[in-house]
This record gives sequence, C-alpha cells and structure tokens, in this order.
Amino acid sequence: MSSLSGFLRKFFASKSALITVGLFLFGGILLALIVLQPKVVTVNLPDQTVTSTSPKPEYPPLNIEAYNAKLLQLANLKTSSSTTSTPSLWPVKTVYPDGGAILPFSRIVAYYGNFYSTKMGVLGEYPPQQVLQMLQATAKQWQEADPSTPVIPALDYIAVAAQGNPGPDGMYRLRMPADQIEKAISMANQIHGLVFLDVQVGLSNVETEVPLLEPYLKLPNVELALDPEFAMHNGQKPGTVIGSLTAADVNFAANFLAKIVKENDLAPKILVVHRFTQPMLKDYQDIKPLPQVEIVMDMDGFGPPAEKIKTYQDFIASEPVQFTGFKLFFKNDNRPGSHMMTPQEVLKLSPQPSYIQYQ
Repeated sequence: MSSLSGFLRKFFASKSALITVGLFLFGGILLALIVLQPKVVTVNLPDQTVTSTSPKPEYPPLNIEAYNAKLLQLANLKTSSSTTSTPSLWPVKTVYPDGGAILPFSRIVAYYGNFYSTKMGVLGEYPPQQVLQMLQATAKQWQEADPSTPVIPALDYIAVAAQGNPGPDGMYRLRMPADQIEKAISMANQIHGLVFLDVQVGLSNVETEVPLLEPYLKLPNVELALDPEFAMHNGQKPGTVIGSLTAADVNFAANFLAKIVKENDLAPKILVVHRFTQPMLKDYQDIKPLPQVEIVMDMDGFGPPAEKIKTYQDFIASEPVQFTGFKLFFKNDNRPGSHMMTPQEVLKLSPQPSYIQYQ
C-alpha cells in the first residue's frame, strides 16, 4: 500500500489513488472500531457543567510590540529555504488576540490518539504515565532546539472518532464517554499541559458535535481541533474518500469558542484545523481569527521529509490563516528510506510551526 507521500504526488492525477489511500485509512478506522465498539456503542456527554477549582486569573493586556516581534521571528525569513516561494505572506496580518494568548509566545508539543485504540496514535499505545514521561522528554527536545520559545506539553485526544460502521444514528462517528475525556484532562493537569479535543464528525457536522463538548471547553486548559479528513458528504463513509470542511465550519467553531471565552472570562482559546490536501479545506481565505480564538492550520500528512515540507509549503504556508502546525509520525515517517524529522529540521521551515503534534 502506498504511503500518504505517494498519494500526495498522485492526488490530482488519479481518482483511483484517492480511493487507495482512503481504503488504507479506512482500515485504520476499522481497526479502531473493533477495539472501540465492544466498550461503547453510543455515548452522550454529561449534562452537568465541568468546573475548575482554580481561581479565574487576570490577564494583562497583549504586549503588541512583543507579539509583532515574535511573529517576525516565527516567519523565519532570513533562514528560510530558497524553495519557499511565498515568504512575504508571513507574518500574517490579522486580528490581535486578547491578553493571555498562548501563541505566538509559546510552542505547543502534543501527543495524539485515543485511549481505546493502539492504532490511532501514541496516547493509546502506552500506559498513561509512560505517555507523560515520553511527552515531557519530547517537549524538552523542542525547548533545547529553540530556547527562545517556551514549550507547553499537550494531549490531542480524539473525543469524537469517525467509524467504519454507521452506529445507531447512521452518523459513522463515536462520541467518547465522559470518563475518557476526563482522563485526558487529568493527565494533562499532571504536567501543567493543555488538552485538545479532536473532532472527526463522520456524517454528522461541526454544528452538532462541537457544542456537546462545551462543558470541557469551559476549562482554561482545554482547546479544540477539527479533522476535515473524516468530515464526509453525500453519504460517503469515512475512509472511502478524504473529507472536507469549509470556512463556515471553522468559523462556527471559532465563534462558539469565542462565546465560551467571553462568558467564562478565559484567555483566548486555540482552534487547530488539520490539513494535508488543498480540497480538505474550502475557502481558507474566509476563515476569521478572533481576539478570543487563535487558529492553527496543521499539516498532518506523513511521508519522507521532502514530501512533508512540500505539503507544508503548498497547503499551509501558501494559504495563510494565522498560525501553523506540523505533524510527525513515530511509525509512518520512519518507514524504509525515510526518517521522522527532528526539531532542528522542522524549525528550518518558513514559517516555523507553533503547534507540533506526534502520532
């Protein structure tokens, strides 16, 4: 089965190539389904509000001068590769965030997955304490690679997982139960980290799934991620083709988060949107960052470094929104003839990513 890097080379050349990768991805979902289905068939998140016992902090106003200086540093214009064709697009000119914003002052290093499955990422492959130890070691590597940017560890937990079977309501997605989401939050709290609740809507939609996570999103260290790959249309099953979201979907999620921030006196939230092809996100130029929500476009394709860099340049750097992310795969990036990029290699990108995810 060809890797995603091979798919990226052939994506626009052949519909059959798309289906091949889709079937490979579907296999991954099916394996996850076999593990998940016996434990949970369908779960509604709790109605009660999840509360934090910590006092509400007071955030100083944004230091605009420091913010602009850090953006210029992240643009990495002086050290960017000559193959980067659009350095003038960075830094992005968009709305300033409110005080207390994490980005661009810090870099987030996240481990991804679901506790029910060993096939969906590192979170399900190892015991919780081992995951935290590994994550802290990885965060240390990034801190050493860029001492000027503090590193915040994070867990990117798949809270709504696309499925190979329709489920009781025919939506091809499975909502994780409260105890599993709370487990991710508890783990992050042990290392003073963040949690990203990752949403794969299947045949459902962002407007339905995201509001169900509101009790958790009210917590100061819980953020949101959207995965267009598994947002399906026209009745297509997850994994048979690569899905897509629109700017309207992203803006709905951003506005929903902004409302939570305002109502709960929180620092700006972070919204991550995964992407590795152009069609995965429609009308990127219509995405609207808000003072209460910082938006990260995350390149999440796997393959040899040259392929990953090209994908980042084509679909992230060339179509700027606000901040960028870069995904690394412990297994799929380390196939014969390839290697997983080091922090030093990733930091040569222009712009430098503010969000790093490991699967």
